[in-house]
Amino acid sequence: MKTQVKALVVGGGAVGTAIAYHLAKAGWDDVVLLERDELTSGSTWHAAGLLPLFNMSYATTHIHKYSVEFYKSLEEETGLNAGFAVVGNLRMAQTQERMNEYMLYASTAETCDVPFEWLTPEQIKERWPLIRTDDLKGALYHNTDGYINPADVTMAMAKGARQRGVEIIRKMQVDAYHWNGEAWEVTCTKMVEKGGNLVPSDEQVVITAEHVVTATGNHAQRTAKLLGIKIPAIVVEHQFIVMEQDPALVEFRKDHPEHPVIRDADAQSYVREERGGWILGIYEKGAPARFEYGVPDSFRADLFPLDLDRIEEQYLAMIHRIPSCENSGLKDDFNGPICYTPDGNPLVGPAPGLRNMWLAEGFSFGITAAGGTGYYLAQMMVDGEAEIDMASLDPKRYGDWMTTEYGARKNEECYEHVYILHHPDEERPACRPLRTAPCYDRMKAAGAQFGCVNGWERPNYFAPEGFSDHDARSFRRGGWWQYAVDEARAIRENVGLIDATAFTKHRVKGPGATAFLDWFTCNKLPRVGRINLTYALTPAGTTRTEYTIVREGEDEYYLVSAGAWTEYDADYLRKCAADKAGEFGYIEIQNVTTQYGVFAIAGPKSRDVLKKIISDAEPDTALSNKRFPWLSAKQIELGMCPVNAIRVAYTGELGWELHHPIEMQNYLFDLIMKAGEEYGLKLVGARAQNWLRQEKSYRAFGTELGRDATPLEADLPRFVNMDKDYQGKDAMLATGVRSKCVTLLIDGPQDADPWGREALIHDGKRVGRLTSGGYSVAFGKSIGMGYVPPELTKVGTKLKVRMFRELWDAVVVEDSPYDPKNESIRVDG
Repeated sequence: MKTQVKALVVGGGAVGTAIAYHLAKAGWDDVVLLERDELTSGSTWHAAGLLPLFNMSYATTHIHKYSVEFYKSLEEETGLNAGFAVVGNLRMAQTQERMNEYMLYASTAETCDVPFEWLTPEQIKERWPLIRTDDLKGALYHNTDGYINPADVTMAMAKGARQRGVEIIRKMQVDAYHWNGEAWEVTCTKMVEKGGNLVPSDEQVVITAEHVVTATGNHAQRTAKLLGIKIPAIVVEHQFIVMEQDPALVEFRKDHPEHPVIRDADAQSYVREERGGWILGIYEKGAPARFEYGVPDSFRADLFPLDLDRIEEQYLAMIHRIPSCENSGLKDDFNGPICYTPDGNPLVGPAPGLRNMWLAEGFSFGITAAGGTGYYLAQMMVDGEAEIDMASLDPKRYGDWMTTEYGARKNEECYEHVYILHHPDEERPACRPLRTAPCYDRMKAAGAQFGCVNGWERPNYFAPEGFSDHDARSFRRGGWWQYAVDEARAIRENVGLIDATAFTKHRVKGPGATAFLDWFTCNKLPRVGRINLTYALTPAGTTRTEYTIVREGEDEYYLVSAGAWTEYDADYLRKCAADKAGEFGYIEIQNVTTQYGVFAIAGPKSRDVLKKIISDAEPDTALSNKRFPWLSAKQIELGMCPVNAIRVAYTGELGWELHHPIEMQNYLFDLIMKAGEEYGLKLVGARAQNWLRQEKSYRAFGTELGRDATPLEADLPRFVNMDKDYQGKDAMLATGVRSKCVTLLIDGPQDADPWGREALIHDGKRVGRLTSGGYSVAFGKSIGMGYVPPELTKVGTKLKVRMFRELWDAVVVEDSPYDPKNESIRVDG
């Protein structure tokens, strides 16, 4: 047994074996995998083995696609049949809303080159006559996936890993992790059988590993405690039943191929064949979270008692959908642990605050995701970045504010939402409100309909009393749409106020701060009292984070970044600073996100509102271009509230961000609202703001900006300084421009706008995809931003956007199509 290795993988399920295999395939020849019991003894052994390709997440779809293709190649390499039944996947819809959802799924699938087919009820009945179709609207059919035997595919990957030099050690439990400054010292204990239980022996060994990957599945909470971090991966009960033979199915199969996996989303279930009978799997309400504080030592390859009452409705729905199964008896049942996260996506990437510690936890579709996770995580570890943007799966998308109670309740909600309609404008209610700015109650009283960003309640839009956000959701223009139009128009024509308290805020100071930030970001640093927009790059030259930097002193800076990425940004900032402290000197970093509230006031009359309340000897000129120019910051007083005012507006109008002590927020809110009465000041939410920033071609991190494109590919050369050295510069230049970000105006359907995941077509071929979409009040039509080949970026280039299965005209417009000369932003007064 090796005790000094390049990489140690902890966990011998499908995910862990896939990671070990791909690390070895990528060239690391010193990899060890530990499993505390037997391979597949966690959730892998009782998984149904389905391989659902379709997902609204771009990264997850790529991961699933890779897995499906990879599993088909394993037998040739290893000689082991992974049990892959390529029977296809049939997603049926009982309502038009469900069909609309599938059209959005198909948008993501098309951009990832995942093939699919649309079927009518008649076509379904013709192919598979046992399925009742009289109440269906249609289906989305994918013929290249199906299901696989979880144990077989895991063993095939394990054999492939061994063939590439990986050492796999069973019955070995990790009991402690210690970082010695250069590597991980991992204390392991040999496990032995005793009375049917698995118990620690007296035999211990310490393995020193440069890198550690945890893929511990059901044991993620124990892993979190050993590492001293939080991992919101908590088990939820999942039930499926195996039925006796269905004579009608047996007869059908005499001269027909196997049925596809049948997904009746409106009945919260899936069905597939199993030796002449059927397997029914359910995602029902009321499934409880388990093992919130760790898996009992006595729980091995065990199951929970079946709760048939909880799934009675779904069982009857199956009989309705496949009437021939009504007389089939129950052959077997399973109620096992399946790990979830609050948003349903796994946690894949570097652990918060730790060096060379990688997480691969929280897989609700672990078999589907295992192969792709191994492939892309190995790229991150070996090459520094994956070829796709993995930020949406990063473990640091949840901060230290998250608790066990939050994770358990949100995971239960996520489980029951597997087959709930996934509107792109959906907001799930569990565990809310939790993080609220002081003005929350005032905003709520004014009609705010809130979204949740990193736990924060943030107004999406404002509606009249009695309005239901749930009823407003749609795959087209929801009931909220007109309210957002009115809010966007208010900022373009008058004045609006936005609560931006959720923004991430850091202070960086000390003797090494200037040299560090100069190396850390790609734009030149601002002068004292000024601001700039800049980007921190990955070592691969792609965009890691977008910052607004305010220089408050020679070596004192205030950094503002996206509210959804607080811990993600904080962790990267701290680690990079620590790496360069010896070179640049002392650097102090403070996360001050919760110390300051932020109001963004914008619109042609925003200066008039602030003039009424600013405390200054000459209030009429205090906010003029001469005293307070665009892209500058000043400490001002609004009434009794000290404010760090930044003259910048994400909406592209005259405006300021007002950063203020959070304990004074309600005072400041009341002051601004009273001053704005005579100017018709309107409260504005995030959806209108998102539309407005697209009219200005302002890129957003997580959409246009990410770890799969450089700032030059995002077409932001004005924010890239070629006269200095910084992290990622050489890699950025070596990458070149593979594709480029453009803004498009779209003549779309009268009742819908793009959501930002649609395919872009030119001469009948897919050439790119939208990354953002919405409605433009300035142009009276849909707008979007996305990436296309450089040769298609010329203003006036005509493209097509696929929405709801149809192609709609789109044209590339100049950057910042609204007010391209920034005259509105710079207007004096």
